[in-house]
Amino acid sequence: MHFVKIDNLSIKPLTPPLWPDFEKLFGPRGAYGGCWCMWWRLTRSEFEKGQKEGNRLAMKALVDSGVVPGLLAFDNDEPCGWCSIAPRQQFATLERSRVLKRIDDQQVWSLVCFFIHKHYRNRGVGEKLIHGAVEYVKSPGGRIIEAYPTAIRKENAPPVSSYMGIPKIFERVGFKEVRRPSPSKIIMRYYIE
Repeated sequence: MHFVKIDNLSIKPLTPPLWPDFEKLFGPRGAYGGCWCMWWRLTRSEFEKGQKEGNRLAMKALVDSGVVPGLLAFDNDEPCGWCSIAPRQQFATLERSRVLKRIDDQQVWSLVCFFIHKHYRNRGVGEKLIHGAVEYVKSPGGRIIEAYPTAIRKENAPPVSSYMGIPKIFERVGFKEVRRPSPSKIIMRYYIE
């Protein structure tokens, strides 16, 4: 998949030529407090040590190695959103999670993170990124996408509390709840036919 057009957005895999767009979207702080979308890829001590610049360099090395860690959404040429999607085994911390542990031995792609530019929030960018993720996983023959949205308890929760998405957005795309391992975490799946 080179890119897919969904309404007014282009959804593109993050490859080395798009690295400047990723940096522009994440800004000097690296999205959520220097994360650079490395939270699920590193041990907690590696993540803490690398916060900010170290995590940025770790993500850049991943992209430069040819791994596609996720998808960027563009409004014309402006990067406006991000979702992290990859085979579950690429997320070492997710694999070690007691709460979000594997529910079976199926090969799944995990959609673990979103970051939407503040000027594009509440405009459907997250849902369009999920549609793009489905198309992206379908292209190499992936069959199952797993997501881990947060059951938000208050209406105006800060964006960092919903960085893994919220259930209603996944439901609109066709994801179904398969397990609720805690009051706030849900495991949802989308089966590609």
